[in-house]
Amino acid sequence: MQEISVDELARWRSEQKAFVLLDVREPHELTLASLDGATHVPMRDLPARLNELDKDAEIAVLCHHGGRSAQVARFLTQHGFANVYNVDGGINEYATRIDPSIPTYR
Repeated sequence: MQEISVDELARWRSEQKAFVLLDVREPHELTLASLDGATHVPMRDLPARLNELDKDAEIAVLCHHGGRSAQVARFLTQHGFANVYNVDGGINEYATRIDPSIPTYR
C-alpha cells in the first residue's frame, strides 16, 4: 500500500488525472462532508462490491482521518489491486489544508 498526501490528491484532481477516488465512509458521513466525483462504497460493503472496481485503475482511498482507508487500501492490495493509495489524513485533512469550504466533523 502506498500513501498519498492531500496536497498530491488535490494536484491529481486539478490536473484531472485518471483515477478512482474511493470514499469508504458511512453514508451519514457523506451528508456532512464529501468530495465531488468520489465513488462511495462503505468499508463494510467493500468485500461484496469488490467486482465494481477496476484492478488496473489507480485508486485513492479516502475516509475521515485515514485509518479506515488504510485498512481498505491494504485489503485491496491483498486482493490484486496494484495501484492503491491511502489518502493520509482523510477528508478532515483535505478540508483543513486544501478546501476550507468542506465542513469538518467529529
